[in-house]
Amino acid sequence: MSASVTLSVIVGPTVGAGFTFDHKAHCVVGRAEDCHPRIVEDGPRPLTSRHHCLFDINPPDIRVRDFGSLNGTHVNGVEIGRRAPGQTPEEGALLNFRECDLVDGDEVRLGDTVIRVGVVVAPSCRHCGTEVAAGFAVCDRCRATEPNARAAARCTLCGCATQSRRAGKLLCDDCKRDPGVRAVALLGDGAANREQLSAIDGYDLIRELGRGGQAVVHLVRHADSGQERAVKMLAAQVAVDPSAERSFLREMDIVQGLNHPNIVAYHGGGVSGAMFYFVCEYCDGGNIAQAVERDGPFGVEAAVRIVAQALQALDYAHHVPVDWATGDTAPAAIGVVHRDVKPANILLTGTAAMPVAKLADFGLAKAFDRAGLSGHTMTGTMAGTVGYMARPQLIDYKFAKPEVDVWATAATLYYMLTGHTPREFPRGTDPIAIVLRDNAIPIRKRNPTIPRALATVIDEALIDRPNIRIPTADELRRRLLDAL
Repeated sequence: MSASVTLSVIVGPTVGAGFTFDHKAHCVVGRAEDCHPRIVEDGPRPLTSRHHCLFDINPPDIRVRDFGSLNGTHVNGVEIGRRAPGQTPEEGALLNFRECDLVDGDEVRLGDTVIRVGVVVAPSCRHCGTEVAAGFAVCDRCRATEPNARAAARCTLCGCATQSRRAGKLLCDDCKRDPGVRAVALLGDGAANREQLSAIDGYDLIRELGRGGQAVVHLVRHADSGQERAVKMLAAQVAVDPSAERSFLREMDIVQGLNHPNIVAYHGGGVSGAMFYFVCEYCDGGNIAQAVERDGPFGVEAAVRIVAQALQALDYAHHVPVDWATGDTAPAAIGVVHRDVKPANILLTGTAAMPVAKLADFGLAKAFDRAGLSGHTMTGTMAGTVGYMARPQLIDYKFAKPEVDVWATAATLYYMLTGHTPREFPRGTDPIAIVLRDNAIPIRKRNPTIPRALATVIDEALIDRPNIRIPTADELRRRLLDAL
């Protein structure tokens, strides 16, 4: 039995309704039809905003934050956020309220509706995460192999004692904050009888290529062949239980099966403690984000040609049926959805005259997040990703469809031509509320030199309310090329 979170309506017109989550999810709650749970009201004046608050769920953890609602969100009678009297919903979207962690039994009030939080945690071994009988903290295997099994759990990288309300392999706070230092040590052990690191056996560490909040990428070179690869290591932000580990590795197997000239090739990977890694093709031209930061916006023809290649890769992946492997109940036709297309995930190789685009991290960010390994991610610090995320992806996180990749690719092209994301994210604002309430800024307002025919296609591709206007990668590719 896995951990789960239940949201039960105990007061209000929909009293008795319940929503249970046993996987990573987030819920936008409010009166709007696209909300889930949706709040229904009986009175003449609405007390709940259209997009009122967000529940960020990663069982057994859950937190809530207000979106600048008119009447506020209250946890156990304490208000955690609302916009000031006289402010419009648009002005409320510019506010950024603190998040509130919830526990079993907490009650959240939105207008006349009260939602009770229920949290169920399966008893499991504090070391390996294997389910155990009630009343036991350690499984028989860990008790037999670890003389001090009843002691505090230890970080799988540095070995220091640490604590977690979750069972399983975990990292201490210091290693989470700086996975780069620890990754170097881990990579250095690749040939030292480390079975979990067999995929990088024989490779020498060359240098760091880049890093994000939870990941670091290094260049490695094979000692015998001289072949260069990139190794990406992801640091789990929560304790890793066997179910989460299997979930991630299953989806990594799917990514390794993708074979397209515009998708970064993967050459194996695995898990070492609470660090996940994979070895992939090295692209010496860096990524789109680095190119724009270094040289400024791309020229129109170069940008469109590069994006057209990325769209070819997406068209291929979107037609690979894989739901039998993921266990999702979504239609088989949706294929592999990237979910994190952005300038940093389009790599370049080839020559300056004939650049070749390669889509990186195909499905891996999604797999890591869906397995719950990234912890809470729907926070005010994720504007770099939300800037390339369509409204439907925020609303329907679990079953994001291929069109969210199409929108994100159009947003990436917008950035390549202007140096800006399609929406404006002022410093200190709530990026999720901005995506829910604001439309993309027409591209010629950013760069009036862009040809009108091309601008028309890009602006149409960035319409995501109520639905994404251009739904397939092939359609967007053809229309962009026709507009050149």
